[in-house]
Amino acid sequence: MKVLGEGEQEYAGRYRLLAMLGEGGMGRVYLAVAPDGRPAALKRIHPAFSHDQGFRERFRREVDTSRRVSGAFTAAVMDADTDAEQQWLASVYVPGPSLQDAVDKAGPMDPTAVRHLAAGLVSALADIHRAGLVHRDLKPSNVLLAADGPRVIDFGIARAVEGSSELTSTGSVVGSAGFTSPEQAEGRTLTTASDVFSLGTLLVMAATGESPYAGKTTPQTLYNVVHGEPDLSKVPPELMPIIAPCLARDPAQRPTPDQLRGLIGSLPPTNNPWPPRVQQEIARCEADVDAVMSGADLSRSRGGLVVAVAALVMIAALGATALIGVTKPEAGTATTVAATASATTPTSEQPTGPLAPVSLRKLDPCKLLPGLEISSDSYYSGCTFRAGDETLISLDLGNKAMSSGDSATEEIAGLTALSRKSDPTTCTVTALLPDQPTNGIEIRASKLTDKPGGFKPCQVAKKHMGTVIGKARDGKDTWEAGYAELAEVDPCTVLAPEQAQEVFGQVPSTETYNLHECQYNAGGRASVGLRVQGDPADNDERKITVGGKDAYERPGSSGLNNCTIEWAQAPAHGESAEHYAQVVTVEYSPPSGDEETTSEQACERTRTLAERVREGLPTP
Repeated sequence: MKVLGEGEQEYAGRYRLLAMLGEGGMGRVYLAVAPDGRPAALKRIHPAFSHDQGFRERFRREVDTSRRVSGAFTAAVMDADTDAEQQWLASVYVPGPSLQDAVDKAGPMDPTAVRHLAAGLVSALADIHRAGLVHRDLKPSNVLLAADGPRVIDFGIARAVEGSSELTSTGSVVGSAGFTSPEQAEGRTLTTASDVFSLGTLLVMAATGESPYAGKTTPQTLYNVVHGEPDLSKVPPELMPIIAPCLARDPAQRPTPDQLRGLIGSLPPTNNPWPPRVQQEIARCEADVDAVMSGADLSRSRGGLVVAVAALVMIAALGATALIGVTKPEAGTATTVAATASATTPTSEQPTGPLAPVSLRKLDPCKLLPGLEISSDSYYSGCTFRAGDETLISLDLGNKAMSSGDSATEEIAGLTALSRKSDPTTCTVTALLPDQPTNGIEIRASKLTDKPGGFKPCQVAKKHMGTVIGKARDGKDTWEAGYAELAEVDPCTVLAPEQAQEVFGQVPSTETYNLHECQYNAGGRASVGLRVQGDPADNDERKITVGGKDAYERPGSSGLNNCTIEWAQAPAHGESAEHYAQVVTVEYSPPSGDEETTSEQACERTRTLAERVREGLPTP
C-alpha cells in the first residue's frame, strides 16, 4: 500500500488516484475517487500493452461487454477508457475481504453461511452469463464478501489476456489451478458450465478450507482436476446436493444457475450471513477507506491505513488472472490452528514472560525491524515495512495463528514456526507463542511484482522473524509516551465479569484475533477494538455521549440490526497526527436469526456496553 502525496497524485480520466494498492502482470491497481465523490478501484494497464493491438482490441471488447453486467452480486464497471495510451478500468469499490482472506482468517464457514454464499454467487453468474460472458477465473480472490452478501469481480477481463505474448506462453492456460474446470485445464472451448464447475470448487473451499482438487504442486492439482475425483469427505452432508452436481466432469451434466437456485432452496432470514471476524474486517475496510478519502496523510502517521489487501487490491485483481504454467499461483488452504479451543471468560490471570501478550502489547512493532523503511504503521499490534523498492514486510504481533496442510514446521529462535508459501512471491511465517500457542508473531514477506526472479520469500521472512523474536525478548522497544496507556490495554479485560453479566445477562466467553481486539459471545455478540484511525468526529454519524465524552453512533444499515459506537479516547501523536486519534470501537449484534431486535434497540445495548467499557479504560 502506498498512499500518494499531493505531488504524486494524478488522474485517469476524471478519476483522481489516491493510493497504489499493488501491481501485477496487467498493470497497477489504485484506490481512486470518482467524479461524484465515490471510492473506486481503478486498474491502469501497463504501457507495454499499448503496443499489443490484439490485447487492446480484446480489452475493449470485454470491457464493453462487462458494462452490460448489472446485478446485486457483481462489482459493476463504473467507467473505462480503452483508447487511452494507458487503458484503464474503474469498478465499484466493495468494502470487505476476499473469500480467500476470510477463510484464512476465520476458518471454514458453517453450512448456512455457505448456502448464502452459494445463493449470491449463483445470482452473479446468472447476470454474467446473461451478458454473454464466461467468467473464466472464478476463484476465492475474485469473490469479495460485503456486509450484505458476496460480490464477484473481474468478469470479462480474463478473455482479454488470452493471446497476449506479454502474459501467456505456448501451453499456458488462463485460470487458477485448484478452481479451474477440466475443460479449461485441457485448453478446450469453454461454456458457462465451466463457471459452474468453478463455483462448486469455491463452495467446497468455503466449507472445508481447501479446494477439493488441491495437490502439493500445481501440476498435481491440474492432474487431479482432469483425472481425479474431488475430495468431498469434509463437506457437510446438507451441502452435498448443491456441490456434487457442479463438479460433474461432463459440462452437459452440470446444473444451470437457475437449477442451482432450486437446489439451494429457501434461506433462513439473516442480516449477518458471515462469521464475526469477517464482519469486523468489513467495518475496518470502510473506516480505512474513509480515512484515505478524507485526504489525510497516512504515509508517516501512526494512524495510517490498515492494509486490507484482500478487500481493495483484489477488486481489480492485480494480475487479472492466474496463468497456469507461468506464474503458477496456488490458493492457500489455511485453517485456524486449534480453532476448537475453549473460549475463556474475562480474567486478570494472564501468561507472563517476554513473549506473553501482556509483554507484546508494550512493544512498538515499528521499532522491531530497525533499518527498514516504515511503509504503514497503522495499528497497535502491527507495522508494514519496505526492504528496498520491491519487497514488503508485514509484521503482526499476537495474531490468531494460521496453518495449512502444506505448511512447513521448524524452529526459529526457540519457537515453533509455521511457513506457508501462498505463491512464488509471498510467504507467511508464524512463530507460535509459548504460553498461547493458538496465537503467534506473524511476518509476511512479499515482492511487489509478479516475477519472483531470485526472490525467496520464506527465507526473507524467517530472517526477519529471528530479529523480531530477539528484540521482543529484549523488551526495550516500547511505546513512546502518549500511546502506551491504550496500546497496553487487553480489550478482553475491560469488562469485569459482573459488568459483562449486566450487559449480556450472563458472563460471556471471549475470543481474541489479535492483541487489541476482543469478541464477547453470549447469545448476541459484541466486540471491543482499540486502534489508531481517523477521528470519528470527522464522520457524518450521530453524536452521543459516553461517560461524559463525545462519541459517535452508527446503526446497522441495509437491514442489519447491529450498532457501532466509536470515540476518541486520546489524541494521536507525531507527524500529521491531527487527522487521527486513539479510537475505541464497540459493536453489538443480537443473536443470529433474531428478527425482533431493531438496530435502535441494538444501539441501546451498545450504549450500555460502551459505558462499561469506558469505565474500564485508563483515563488519558
